[in-house]
Amino acid sequence: MEFGSFGGQFVPPVVLKAVKEVEEAYETYKNDEAFLTEFRDYLNKYAGRPSLLYHAKNMTEDLKGAKIYLKREDLNHTGAHKINNVLGQALLAKRMGKTKLIAETGAGQHGVATATAAALLNMACEIHMGAVDVERQALNVYRMRLLGATVVPVEEGLKTLKEAVDSALMTWSQHLDDTFYLIGSAVGPHPYPTMVRDFQKVIGEEIREEILSTEKRLPDAIIACVGGGSNAIGAFYAFKDDLSVQLIGAEPAGRGLTPGEHAATLTLGKEGVIHGMNTMVLMEANGEPSPVYSIAAGLDYPGIGPEHAFLKATKRASYVTITDDEAINAFEYLSRKEGIIPAIESAHAVAYAMKLAPTLDKDKIIVVNLSGRGDKDVRQVARAQGMTLVD
Repeated sequence: MEFGSFGGQFVPPVVLKAVKEVEEAYETYKNDEAFLTEFRDYLNKYAGRPSLLYHAKNMTEDLKGAKIYLKREDLNHTGAHKINNVLGQALLAKRMGKTKLIAETGAGQHGVATATAAALLNMACEIHMGAVDVERQALNVYRMRLLGATVVPVEEGLKTLKEAVDSALMTWSQHLDDTFYLIGSAVGPHPYPTMVRDFQKVIGEEIREEILSTEKRLPDAIIACVGGGSNAIGAFYAFKDDLSVQLIGAEPAGRGLTPGEHAATLTLGKEGVIHGMNTMVLMEANGEPSPVYSIAAGLDYPGIGPEHAFLKATKRASYVTITDDEAINAFEYLSRKEGIIPAIESAHAVAYAMKLAPTLDKDKIIVVNLSGRGDKDVRQVARAQGMTLVD
């Protein structure tokens, strides 16, 4: 296992062969200076890094507590942190001689980023997305198709992220020779959780450099939303050994912590195997993953990245729950206070900052990882509040 008892490679033999190929390639290139230079060049010259660390003055003054900074991943090309990992994996796929990328997506940001990288690198692209999410995130579906990707609506089960992963894995297993499975979160069989973390850790590395430059010290807390966990592990990793820095993940409590109404995996899950990894899982008595729900399509997943399970088990990070209503309130609050419309996923982290900041002294510092922008969510949030937007 890679993270205590968590991690591993729990996949059928035919898929294991492909996973081992990815593992071998990543071991070869993760310290290859030419590969890393190309990756960094794409981050800086294409994705638009470094992203800003923004002092949210209005929010800070209104909450009358800790100073709040926002790590502006929403300003990246494609509108979220997803592009960081996608560029790294797509470059690895090219090195491996693959000609097609396949991916799953929930909120659609990973799908858009994957389609973007495929267009950039002249690769074919296929995105699997639950049919419910196809409807919820119609704007991102159009963006993916505009970029040249084939979008496959998945009609099985709850028709959301878990089923999209199932479908993408099944399709990949039938096209291993020329296709690379580009996982969007810090989940799946090894080396994917480690690889995604390594491509996303630029977030935390930049936070560290920027906050030391601005405040001459480290923050007291870093808050990030958690579904599978890629933006959070990217923000947390550079601070894992700095015990003075609280690492806080905000999970979706959905409509409440009753079965089928939430996706609070680390709060209510049990240890088990899902999508090739041993981790914490929301599961039924028969061992099958439980139905999950969140207004945030990118968070409604019944598992969690194994490194997050490890961080909770070792008490290095803590995980809290945020309801749909709290996330919607934070979505509106940040829009009105700072002129920044966050992704509804990111609004979960903003919501917890709104709770935490007033309890801390004004000399304390909180960094919220604003993992994505909210254009994609405006229609859905309006609908949730009983409003209808006219095209």
